[in-house]
Amino acid sequence: MEAELVNWTTQRRHEGARSKQFLMMVQGTGDAAFAVDEAGRISAWNKAAAELFGRSETEVMSVQFHELFLCSDEEGIVCSEHCVVEHWVADDRPPVNTDLRFQTKGGWLWCNLSTFIVSDPTSGGRYAIHIVHPIEIRKRLEQALSEFVRTHVSGWNGKLPVCSAPTPNVNVCLTRRELEVLKSLAKGHNTRTIANQLNISSTTVKNHIKHVLGKFGAHTRLEAIRRAETAGII
Repeated sequence: MEAELVNWTTQRRHEGARSKQFLMMVQGTGDAAFAVDEAGRISAWNKAAAELFGRSETEVMSVQFHELFLCSDEEGIVCSEHCVVEHWVADDRPPVNTDLRFQTKGGWLWCNLSTFIVSDPTSGGRYAIHIVHPIEIRKRLEQALSEFVRTHVSGWNGKLPVCSAPTPNVNVCLTRRELEVLKSLAKGHNTRTIANQLNISSTTVKNHIKHVLGKFGAHTRLEAIRRAETAGII
């Protein structure tokens, strides 16, 4: 019985060491960082995050991500009951890097959100570790450039494009969102699925598809996908 107790204690110490190693992935970065479990709850929170968002670790632990954060992308509000960030860990998504506008202690602030999925060796559970890096100055410069081009170039839609590599027959510039929609179409996803993935309305998805078809001079979604593949865009 005593030997079993010693073994149990030793095992708990080893598990504790692994948990500490997991937490160091969050605590060991100078940028704001936190972890979200498979249920969408905050499970780790570093000092830089407390400083940026004005909330202590005690306040945020086990709180749902969408209840804690207000954030949006260039198309509108992202966080909600069906927050896409929470789904990243549940769906075991690959690493994600995106720009979001967060409500911070000092007000709304553009930040770059880097996300990657890890497994805790103690519990076996999966977590999404998020690293938040403020990019307000860079984003303001991008928006200023976009505004300059919009007011000086006829027909500009106000968004910085993602340009495909020139090909002999195709030279298309897509916005970031249009490219995301096109890639989802190429995977066989329908309008509703794409809307859920990107956390936007089906109407917005249809508008993006309409713009994509127009830019490729295509009459059908399949035709647009084939031309994008030929151009090396997807």
